[in-house]
Amino acid sequence: MNHLQFSFHIQSADQSDTLVALLSDTGFEGFEESENLLKAFIPEPAFDAAKLDSILQLVPITFEKESIAQRNWNEQWEQGFQPVLVDDFAAVRASFHVPVTTVQHEVIITPKMSFGTGHHGTTFLMMQQMRTINFTGKNVFDFGTGTGVLAILAEKLGAAAVYAIDIDEWSVTNTIENIAANNSTKIRIEQADAIPAGETYDIVLANINLNVILSNLSAIDAITKPGGNVLLSGFLAADEAQMTATVLKTGFELRSVQQKEGWLCFHIIKLAK
Repeated sequence: MNHLQFSFHIQSADQSDTLVALLSDTGFEGFEESENLLKAFIPEPAFDAAKLDSILQLVPITFEKESIAQRNWNEQWEQGFQPVLVDDFAAVRASFHVPVTTVQHEVIITPKMSFGTGHHGTTFLMMQQMRTINFTGKNVFDFGTGTGVLAILAEKLGAAAVYAIDIDEWSVTNTIENIAANNSTKIRIEQADAIPAGETYDIVLANINLNVILSNLSAIDAITKPGGNVLLSGFLAADEAQMTATVLKTGFELRSVQQKEGWLCFHIIKLAK
């Protein structure tokens, strides 16, 4: 399946962050940022010109569009992918990189189009906050797993079992590859567009976007054990008041808010009822 590549000429980091957030809500699955340029990728069948026009009314910006083959996409990612260090805690690298020996945990991923390489501020924040949570022997749910990087890190941190889902078939395929590359044995991955009911979890990870999180917060509450930890990211600093109000109304305690490059990560705790 071919993808469309949009090259947007950005004027500021804030404009880039806003554009990523808006495009993420309309089916765009991968982003590559460089100075004054944001490349955004979407499967050709998923592209909706009317939705893009609506975004451009909010963020007037010039761009070029081209169709690229899946193979060319993968080659582009491999050429530009560099290891990511999350303090001295974790590193995300490709198999062709030299091992990183200065961190506690390494996650090896195939740098394809799935969201979640650690380069984006939200994935970095999620990994950084995972350091503050005890995963040993815990059951974990990863909502919108992308590349599987957070699920894999959860297992490396001692999780007893990890259930990961994603709506995108490509992400599921990529996650399966990355699970194998890390010799992970405790991760179950499925393609799904909704949080399955029934099971409950000690820890829930959700790195998606504002609208998806808001519409699924009650479902996240339902699957989280009392006292359980939840990490949420994929929304901007401008959304903090709305997110805080909704989190508290749903019945969570807000433990901490972390920020990177205009993006936020909430660490919340489910209150006993």
